[in-house]
Amino acid sequence: MTREKLLAIVGPTAVGKTALSLQLARVFDGEIISGDSMQVYRGMDIGTAKVSPAERKRIPHHLIDIKDPDENFSVAEFQALAIPLITDIYSRGKLPILVGGTGLYIKSVTRHYQFPEAAQDTAYRKKLAQRMKDEGPETLLHKLKELDPETANRLHVNDKRRIIRALEIIHLTNKTMTEYIKEQKEQIRESPYDLVMIGLSVDRQKLYQRINLRVDQMIHEGLVKEVKKLLDMGYGLEYTSMQGLGYKELIPYLKGEISLEEAVEEIKSRTRKFAKRQLTWFRQMPEIHWFDVTDEKEWNRNLLKITQFVEGKFPILKNINESS
Repeated sequence: MTREKLLAIVGPTAVGKTALSLQLARVFDGEIISGDSMQVYRGMDIGTAKVSPAERKRIPHHLIDIKDPDENFSVAEFQALAIPLITDIYSRGKLPILVGGTGLYIKSVTRHYQFPEAAQDTAYRKKLAQRMKDEGPETLLHKLKELDPETANRLHVNDKRRIIRALEIIHLTNKTMTEYIKEQKEQIRESPYDLVMIGLSVDRQKLYQRINLRVDQMIHEGLVKEVKKLLDMGYGLEYTSMQGLGYKELIPYLKGEISLEEAVEEIKSRTRKFAKRQLTWFRQMPEIHWFDVTDEKEWNRNLLKITQFVEGKFPILKNINESS
């Protein structure tokens, strides 16, 4: 049976994934599926570095602007949406291109992970929600730290839904979310796709410089106004979406608690740490073919090198009519 072809482009934030995906989509007649956990939210454009509406008209993009900021979104839901999208795009003679920096989202699709999402106990969940309301989310987060410290350390105290979900999984399965993720990592499962995965890497200091410049550009483009608008619409830190980088750091500034300079420096610092975690995650994926794009002057040469590599893997999809 012929496997569906899938091109994935991964790497840390600010490394150049979007630019590469647009170029390869033109060359190989592709459609792009966003593998970013934040770009699903409407009204959160600058801080999530969404591709411009003009580019979205030229190249079809999927899984962008599909949720309001007060709606929940999980890796299991992402997987459930992305897998049939890949089939649909490929069935129309196009190349599906999965692009993103959220490692678990990418791997959930390329390896068809199985998540414990089916197990639910509505009564238990309501009980936890009431306790959280009565005693505060700190109480349940402390309980989760005793049972699953790794998951608890990843969650913000206001991420109430995920705290409750993590405790519910333990209650129903006697396994922690950390154990589920570890089991998935340990399973040697061949991808169901004819998969080519490109990873972009950059010298660490150069990457940090790019991150700093990107944050400055976001502020220049109106990130503060974007966050203020979301707050005025009633979206606060109680929502997972507002825990995103660039959003939660600006809220204290808008409340008059810190200066803009302090908020911007916090965004840069947390984004640099996030990029380091992304690299750690992706370095554990042996199927990634890495390309160093540190030298921006060599972008065209690197683009040609990557294009030729993909063409060698997917020769029948080369768009011979592409002139640029």
